[in-house]
Amino acid sequence: MKYLLRILILSLLFQSCEEDLPAKNPSDSFNPTPYIWVTPNGFSPPNLPLDNPMTVEGIALGRRLFYETRLSGDNSMSCASCHLPELAFSDPNQFSVGIDGIAGTFNAPAIMNLAWQDFLFWDGRSTSLENQALLPITDPIEMHETWPNAIAKLELDAMYPSLFKKAFGTNDISKERVGRAIAQFERKMISANSKYDRFRKGEETFTDLESEGYAIFNNEQGDCFHCHGDATTSGIFGAFGSIQFSNNGLDSNLRVNSGRERVTADPMDRAKFKIPSLRNIDLTAPYMHDGRFFTLEQVIEHYNQGGFPSSTIDPNMKAAGVGRNWSLRQKEALIAFLKTLTDPSFTQDTSLSNPFQ
Repeated sequence: MKYLLRILILSLLFQSCEEDLPAKNPSDSFNPTPYIWVTPNGFSPPNLPLDNPMTVEGIALGRRLFYETRLSGDNSMSCASCHLPELAFSDPNQFSVGIDGIAGTFNAPAIMNLAWQDFLFWDGRSTSLENQALLPITDPIEMHETWPNAIAKLELDAMYPSLFKKAFGTNDISKERVGRAIAQFERKMISANSKYDRFRKGEETFTDLESEGYAIFNNEQGDCFHCHGDATTSGIFGAFGSIQFSNNGLDSNLRVNSGRERVTADPMDRAKFKIPSLRNIDLTAPYMHDGRFFTLEQVIEHYNQGGFPSSTIDPNMKAAGVGRNWSLRQKEALIAFLKTLTDPSFTQDTSLSNPFQ
């Protein structure tokens, strides 16, 4: 009886001591800092993925990986090699050249405001940033590396296992986690402080020429808004609604399996390419999926001439084969307006710059 009483007393004492200790929290060892998302004025809230929440630690890791040359086969190329920060993360070359000296067939698109985009790449073959971030690394004409090699190189750097643990809870490095981290960083690349944005908020005024271009862009005379979005909405940074891909009359003879057809296998998608952002367009030459135009003047002249009719041409290209006959003043006005979409604060944002420099 005394023995049982002693056990009961010890049990009560032990329980009392346990209650004095702080409660154990399974997440104590992994408690990343949520990234506070702020939707820019005039933008609609994006659909952020629930399975890859943005965190300060994840973005920091993604930033390093975006500039990490060891993700390429010869340790010479990173994502930033074809997406230069000073050019709104675009490539000034008509076609990017990979580590083996082989040129691609597309102009690398600018990276900005991708949190609002449903499709990635010119043909829209990727529907998530997590997937898109992985593809250039193993592409034989781009970074030309294998995932086992890339992961092994990251594991040899004592810094990376620690960064992966801070971002994802363990120090395991995988291609999926690389894609998730880079995607978080790319979603942070928001351009929303151009003269156009300040004009919309009543903080700045347009010149007469810019105002004329703004009007032409949004009326049937220019007819730009049908594909690029009404300039009074956030659609200015890319097409929304039903129009995602378009054949804008670049060619009369259409190559089989070109553009969106390569993904859908639908001949009616032949030569239809993703409609790009117009933000920072003054910085992102050359233009079109194949970089065929090197100046804004050439782009405007293409639309002035109307483009080439074909079986899949966008019905909004109403002047195809006929032309619009814009005056010199009207063409200058359109270009003046397009230049108001330049956002210097985006290209100078140090939180997006190379962390290795």
